[in-house]
Order: sequence, then C-alpha cells, then structure tokens
Amino acid sequence: MGLTLSGAPCLAIDAGNSKTDVAVVAPDGTVLGSARGGEFQPPRVGVEAAVAALGAAVERAAADAGLPVGGGRRFGQVSACLANADLPREERELAEAVTARGWGEAVHVANDTFALLRAGLPDDGSLRHGVAVVCGAGINCVGRAEDGRVHRFPSVGLISGDWGGGGGLATEALWHAARAEDGRGEPTTLARTLPEHFGLPSMYALIEALHLGEISGGRRYELVPPLFEAARDGDGIALSLVRRQAEEIVSLAVVALTRLGLLETAAPVYLGGGILTSGQALLDDRLAERLAERAPKATAHTVQAPPVLGAGLLALDRVQADEGAHARLRATYGAA
Repeated sequence: MGLTLSGAPCLAIDAGNSKTDVAVVAPDGTVLGSARGGEFQPPRVGVEAAVAALGAAVERAAADAGLPVGGGRRFGQVSACLANADLPREERELAEAVTARGWGEAVHVANDTFALLRAGLPDDGSLRHGVAVVCGAGINCVGRAEDGRVHRFPSVGLISGDWGGGGGLATEALWHAARAEDGRGEPTTLARTLPEHFGLPSMYALIEALHLGEISGGRRYELVPPLFEAARDGDGIALSLVRRQAEEIVSLAVVALTRLGLLETAAPVYLGGGILTSGQALLDDRLAERLAERAPKATAHTVQAPPVLGAGLLALDRVQADEGAHARLRATYGAA
C-alpha cells in the first residue's frame, strides 16, 4: 500500500478496448461522479492521443462530481487499469503519460486484468491469491500468489499465442462462414446468419462490405451473439469455437495457477469481460467442466460488477482506506 494522501478524492479509471469508465471516489468510498468514454487503443492511435481521450472522460467525471474542470491536481490517488498495458514497458509509458496530465498526487497504472482480480478478492486481506481471466473484446489473464508474486501473459494477439475474445471469435466465425459459402470448408449456418445480421444476402456481400469499409471493422463484435446462437442450435462449427474458447480460458488459468504454485491450493479464478458475463450456458458449462478436470481445487467466480470497481478498490487500498470505505464502494456497484 502507498502512503495515505490528502483528503482529496481518488480517480478510478477502467479503460477497455471498447469503452472507458471513470469514477471520482471519496476516501470514504462514496462515488462523487462518473463518466463513460470510448475505446482505449494506444497501439492504434498512440499513447498521447489515447491518454488525451481519457482526459475528456476524466473532465466529465470531475464536472459530475462538482470539481473544477481543467484545474490542477484535483485528486489524491489516480488508479488507472488500462487495456493494452500488456507489457511492463507499456505500463511504464502509460504511467508517464497519465502522470504528465497532472490529475493527481500519485499515479498507479496497471493492466485491466488487475481490476478484475481486485474486484474479486476480499477487502479484509483474508485472501491474497487468485487468478483473473478477462474475456471481452480480447482475452488476458493475471495471477497473484500469497507472497505477492505475479504471473501474467504478453497478450498482444496471435503473435503471443492468444486466441479468442470477441474480436477473435468474430474473425473465426467469418473465416468459417466464408469457406462454407465458397465450398472450401465445412457447411455451417453461420454462412447465412452472419450476413443476415447486417441485412445482407450472402457472405460475399458481407465480405465486400467489410473490405470496402461500408461496415466498420468495429462492428465485427456484433457477430458474437449470432455465433453463440448457432452453437445453441447445434451448428458443429459454432459449437467447436465455443468449446475452444472455453479451453483457452481454462488454459490461461491453469498455467497461471501452475506457475505460481497454486494448482494444489484452493484458489479462486475470477472471470470477467463481456463474453464471460453474458450468461452463455454452453461456454460456462464447458469451462466449469474443464477447470474441474485440470484444476480440481480451483473455484470459478464470475464477477458481474463493472471493472471500474476494481480500479476504485485499488485506489482505496493505496490511500489505506478502511473496510467501510471498500464496502461502500462495492455497494454502489451492486457488489456488496
């Protein structure tokens, strides 16, 4: 924990691939203001532009809290849990950029998986170890041992061995659907349902629309629900993708548990992100089955609270807030 700062409110930021949430949190855990921003994509737009976009959401949250807009250091602790802060080098660069904005007295930047892990862990310190797997637009995992050791993955895409998440599932669904329509692949109802989602008559029309930018690439995430629907209807290709996603999530968790010496310990595995909180029974059941087989002492817990809760709890930790403050913040986000 860091040193107790002034009585100034904390700033909690959860910035994801698809959206950003910002909360202004008093030292007693009261949420004074909040705001939502857009996607956080420093690899695509650059660190400075991405952090500048965060600034717009911070200003809206400050205004919502009744704080001076555009003023100096209005916050004590700044806790920023950011997607795409996947490597220690990226964390350092983002921390420097956030610090340079002058929002607070102290800044802590971490990958957004740490927000999920903190949201899952109890506030009284009775449990300090566990694993968190985020499967939303992308996929990532972090684990922490009782002694503070951390295991994480680069999680920068296919080049680091990653598979799945909303973007990965959509891409795989498109690949199989295209090959089914042109005869190179196995039949799948996805060849019909994916273009139908956009009101188009064929995969050829969908391929053309995506290639020419008539449908933005960001809208590929919309194809994940039709994929799960096809799996529920018994489509073999769709079902294989759902099962593979479950296997990837379990593999991340098991490797983290193993590397931290937790495989033979009763350890929580916290699950979060849009894919894992959407109540997809096929995915959830397969995941539970495979986790029980590969890590029988681990227990899976889905964290429905928004990740900004974890960022806020980390900020309260660093200002040494009491358990009442943590409980008040949890209650605000329905996680009491």
